[in-house]
Amino acid sequence: MSTALTTYRTAILPDWVDYNGHLRDAFYLLIFSYATDALMDEIGLDEQGRAATGHTLYTLECHLNYLAEVKLGAEVEVRTQLLGVDAKRLHIHHSLHYPGDATELAASEQMLMNIDSAAGRSAPFSEAVAERIRGIAAEQNGLPQPHHVGRVIGLPGR
Repeated sequence: MSTALTTYRTAILPDWVDYNGHLRDAFYLLIFSYATDALMDEIGLDEQGRAATGHTLYTLECHLNYLAEVKLGAEVEVRTQLLGVDAKRLHIHHSLHYPGDATELAASEQMLMNIDSAAGRSAPFSEAVAERIRGIAAEQNGLPQPHHVGRVIGLPGR
């Protein structure tokens, strides 16, 4: 059975909540950013991989949907799904959940670009990284497209 990759787990910290006791909007993105770091580790762009290849990932675009309130002390996890990949880019979806619960608390669709740090521009993934990405994509083959992917912000009738 295909499953999304659990990339990050954390408890909601006191500094992350607002005056209502809810997770502040910026900290949803922080949690997803840590999940992207973990995805980088998973595909071989960890500290050692970045040093060996000179490559890293930059986020080109991010859409964030706030779906439920998350409160101080709650345990949460991020599940990551590869939506698409080409020679230089990853299209991903992060979803925030309580462990073991299917309900999405937040969702983030992102486009990531592989960057050659020395050249300061995009570059194809190294073969080792590309192979790991293909493996994850194969493991996730058959997962349905997440509900919040491809949404556009706008007022009705505009």
